[in-house]
Amino acid sequence: MNWIAFNYLTTAILLLLPACVADDQLVPGKPLSIGSTVISNGGAFALGFFSPTNSTSSNLYLGIWYNDISPLTVVWVANRETPAKDGGHGSSSSAPSLTLSNSSGLVLADGDGRFLWTTDITIIEASSPAVAVLMNTGNLVVRSPNGATLWQSFDHPTDTYLPGMKIGINYRTRAGERLLSWNDGPGDPSPGSFSFGGDPDTFLQLFIWNQSRPYWRSPVWTGNPIPSQLMVNGTTVIYLSVVDADDEIYLSFGISDRAPRTRYVLTNSGKLQVLSWDGGDGASEWSKLGELPKYECEHYGYCGPYGYCYYSEVAPTCECLDGFEPRSKEEWSNGRFSRGCRRTEELPCGGDGGDAVFLEMQGMQLPDKFVRVRNKTFHECAAECAGDCSCTAYAYANLGGSGSARKDATRCLVWLGELIDTQKVGPDWVPWGIATD
Repeated sequence: MNWIAFNYLTTAILLLLPACVADDQLVPGKPLSIGSTVISNGGAFALGFFSPTNSTSSNLYLGIWYNDISPLTVVWVANRETPAKDGGHGSSSSAPSLTLSNSSGLVLADGDGRFLWTTDITIIEASSPAVAVLMNTGNLVVRSPNGATLWQSFDHPTDTYLPGMKIGINYRTRAGERLLSWNDGPGDPSPGSFSFGGDPDTFLQLFIWNQSRPYWRSPVWTGNPIPSQLMVNGTTVIYLSVVDADDEIYLSFGISDRAPRTRYVLTNSGKLQVLSWDGGDGASEWSKLGELPKYECEHYGYCGPYGYCYYSEVAPTCECLDGFEPRSKEEWSNGRFSRGCRRTEELPCGGDGGDAVFLEMQGMQLPDKFVRVRNKTFHECAAECAGDCSCTAYAYANLGGSGSARKDATRCLVWLGELIDTQKVGPDWVPWGIATD
């Protein structure tokens, strides 16, 4: 899976010059108020209140940011939909505070007692209280007296994907972690239009959605190991892994020990970016290492049914799959590809029409809208498609010995309609067959 790491620069300004809390913990009876911050052990991250830049409102948010990077770069926001208000002129009538309750975890409330946000967990009474700890990874963790994790911010990301986090799907509930863009760049952290996460229908791919519409799609994970290391510049190595566990499947990433700060961010324009902090001599800044989608051709379904994105030496463009031609050659020549392609000859099916054969497609990303047929051999998978007149393509992979924890180690994928959203990606991808005459 050819992942690239990038980040959207989210900046903010503090309401007041912060005074650091003595350690990395928040305990019952000692609330966090405006002007104070909790600093992680190691000094990498801070937790406190901020007001977004470019904002004309008096909104205040509880967030986590890099403690030693300027301009302030926010990586997590608690009360995205329920901002607090700055009373102004030193007023504390509506000033918010964060407390650790003895019974319900973290509670953010304003000066009038209105709840703005809570972790909404139940803490069993014990001889010693629970504690909230800001880890040096940027993860805010609520722990029980025996050290068990009751809640953590990594399970509730906003727009930023940090090393050590995971983006995945639970097999039983089909729920999972998703990034959700800010609404208006650095000025408004309320939820935006774009989200990024695992596909709850297939568990085998990742999407960027615009509202509920697919905007970009990753290659399908066939179960084979993905490249475990990605060198993105001379100093940063990103380690990628797909973990297929008993109850969930997820993507995680880490960075090499000496790498600069690196993060993924989903921007309010729908770009999944990877940024790396360039803190060397001269002006320090976030450097964009890349972004997805990079080309217009990579937007979901851009080339229409039976079309694919071809990376030519000049620029990516749309082509038709073998055995297909543009539905409208005039539109195609004018750069309008959404109607896609059509077969040059209709498929025979049963009766006296003969049998269709399948043309192997090497080096092509698997199309979307497939159906997985479980516990099939290669020949059974091929027969599954050949015996159905509505089947247009199939793909197969056997994951035996790949380390998958699933009982069914096969990937028999069939397509029962139009083939949408594919591209030429290279020789290392699982081949698939398309029905032809």
